[in-house]
Amino acid sequence: MTNHTITISESLYNKARRIADASSETVDEIIRIHLENALDNPRLALPADERSELEALHFLSDDALWTITREQMVAPKQAQMQTLMDKNTQGTISPDEYTVLSELVEQGQRLMLRKSEAMKLLLQRGHTVILDDLAPYDE
Repeated sequence: MTNHTITISESLYNKARRIADASSETVDEIIRIHLENALDNPRLALPADERSELEALHFLSDDALWTITREQMVAPKQAQMQTLMDKNTQGTISPDEYTVLSELVEQGQRLMLRKSEAMKLLLQRGHTVILDDLAPYDE
């Protein structure tokens, strides 16, 4: 690893310090991790609103991140998506139904991306994540 000195604004330093305080990491480590993620980030291909949503997760508490990892698509939407997927597989889906299916799949993908990012942050903060931890509270 090479050491370099950079100048950052006080507000950026304060943001890094708050994250470091919440995660028990050093400010240097937080800045290194975020810079590394920014430069080697597949999110650059995502729409701006999705990128912003994922970046906002970095400022959430561990409890909030755990809540996100447990999020599920509501049961009626899951059932509707399954029905439409079955119709699509059978070749009986209408154009309007296909549009609805595409929207539901997009929502599911965004949910999974948000959950994955929350889980990644929890792991970076030193938590151990096991499958039982990801079950929704109501199960």
